[in-house]
Amino acid sequence: MNQEFLLQLITAPVVTEKSSLAAENNNQYVFKVNNTANKAEIKAAVEKLFDVNVESVKTLNVKGKVKRFGKGFGKRSDVKKAYVRIKSGQEIEFISA
Repeated sequence: MNQEFLLQLITAPVVTEKSSLAAENNNQYVFKVNNTANKAEIKAAVEKLFDVNVESVKTLNVKGKVKRFGKGFGKRSDVKKAYVRIKSGQEIEFISA
């Protein structure tokens, strides 16, 4: 797979209370990824970016909410999340601003 393509797959880490608990208890990290990405591509991208060994990848599609914007209605964008479990003894550090 192309290196530039792998770098564009992972959009952002998801830093929430639930994802922090998953990281502490299960060695599992959550990322927002490109909607067209599959599990093999996500695994390769995480291994390349963070230099860790990935055990498993679980994905889910989060449908965007229909919200009211002024007089009309609109829809937020759909998002794909990836729950990535890495081997024990390894970790991924996120720099918080």
